[in-house]
Amino acid sequence: MKKTILSLFLVICVAGVAFAQSIESQIREFAKREYPNDSRMQQYIYNKQIAAYNYLVTVKDSEVKEFASREYPYDYSMQKYIYDRQLAAKRYMKTVKDAEVKKFSVREYPHDYSMQKYIYDRQLAAKRYMSTVTNQEAKNRAIREYPYDYSMQKYIYDKLVY
Repeated sequence: MKKTILSLFLVICVAGVAFAQSIESQIREFAKREYPNDSRMQQYIYNKQIAAYNYLVTVKDSEVKEFASREYPYDYSMQKYIYDRQLAAKRYMKTVKDAEVKKFSVREYPHDYSMQKYIYDRQLAAKRYMSTVTNQEAKNRAIREYPYDYSMQKYIYDKLVY
């Protein structure tokens, strides 16, 4: 029994080392493709990619991590950037107050929190703007054309009035 556990442990260790070497090789190849004739830049890219990979191994939000990985499957620095940006936007979207605008934003980009945040902020600003406009005829027409999209209402309103 002890021999079996020890054998299994060794297999896992060897597999882990092989995987680490595979990642290292993959990152070295990535750096060579980025800067084929510049060994200093290759080393710089390699160091950035290794640091980003090590960071990504520790992150907790698997949904956001998978999104970042799908966006940049071979670039760990970009995955880290996307992960951090998406996670911040996800946290932001949990705090927003306007349910109608949030629903619109989530419907437009159900898996992209950064775009949800962008759309939410844009829609909310346009909604506030539309609540202050004075030309009722232009406002009604804009609402008729785009009943759920405040940004487009603002665009149509401004086009009609200016």
